[in-house]
Amino acid sequence: MSLFDIENSEKELKELETQTLEEDFWKDSKKSSKVLAKIKKLKSKCSDFKEVKSEIENLEEMTELVKLEPDEDLAKEIIKNTKKIEKKAEKLELTSLLSGKYDGNNAIVTIHPGAGGTESQDWAQMLYRMYTRWANKNNYEVKELDYLDGEEAGLKSVTFEVIGENAYGYLKSEKGIHRLVRISPFDSGGRRHTSFASVEVLPEITDDIEIEINPDDLRVDTYRASGAGGQHINKTSSAVRITHIPTNIVVSCQSERSQLQNRETAMRMLKSRLLDLKEKEHKEKIEDLQGEQKDIAWGSQIRSYVFCPYTMVKDHRTNYEVGNVEAVMDGEIDDFIEAYLKYNIKNKEN
Repeated sequence: MSLFDIENSEKELKELETQTLEEDFWKDSKKSSKVLAKIKKLKSKCSDFKEVKSEIENLEEMTELVKLEPDEDLAKEIIKNTKKIEKKAEKLELTSLLSGKYDGNNAIVTIHPGAGGTESQDWAQMLYRMYTRWANKNNYEVKELDYLDGEEAGLKSVTFEVIGENAYGYLKSEKGIHRLVRISPFDSGGRRHTSFASVEVLPEITDDIEIEINPDDLRVDTYRASGAGGQHINKTSSAVRITHIPTNIVVSCQSERSQLQNRETAMRMLKSRLLDLKEKEHKEKIEDLQGEQKDIAWGSQIRSYVFCPYTMVKDHRTNYEVGNVEAVMDGEIDDFIEAYLKYNIKNKEN
């Protein structure tokens, strides 16, 4: 709770609301929409804080009543409400750790299997399911943008968008190499296998963030949508693949109904990739990017998921670990996310 600076948040909220009263506020639509989005976010944070604070105060009053006049039913209600408030407070604290420039944005996630064929492709599919389950539990919308089936099982690649406030802020903790150790269901000899998959997480670029791209630097290809075969997939050449020639960055989208919609979504994905590369290389202009493609270093995994000979999931950055691997694969990754965010804050302070 101490991490949530309510006084500064309320001060900033008042300053932004004052801006909306200025005569020329609505003339710049991009600026005004950005300010309004910030106001909405701050109002939500302040409201959540006040709600938790009020509930804690009510709980303290109820506890004092029980001390003066013991009541078994009231005591049970206090215990029940304490657990509820504790969860709300934890959620509030976790939100307060999100201080990055794009933390409030939607997230674009891409999963690629490593070397190893069917085994790694199945692992990539398992991770996709894990993130989908996590998103559903946290009331986020998942929108599949591009999907390529595996040869026998699993997937060769998937790109999906997680839509909702702070999606990127939470999921940025998942960026990196994920390692699986298990008895392979695809090995008739029942041997233990180690598989890898890479997870890329980017913030969706909103309209107020300007990224200038030279149209001559783009190659746009259209093809027939394929993959998981969702209800919007059709047999026309509506899928779009865009290549940014200078950096060799390739993005694809086949989830929308029309070629135009797929192109618009693919361009948003490209802008996110280019902005990420731009900030990594500390360049001012997109045309200055090198875009060197590096091999994935499988030895530098961020997290290991062990099914055999024991069960454990361990994050190698924070050293946080749990024994219930099945729960993690079912989307229970909030504790890993929280541990990473706290680790990130601590590293910035040092």
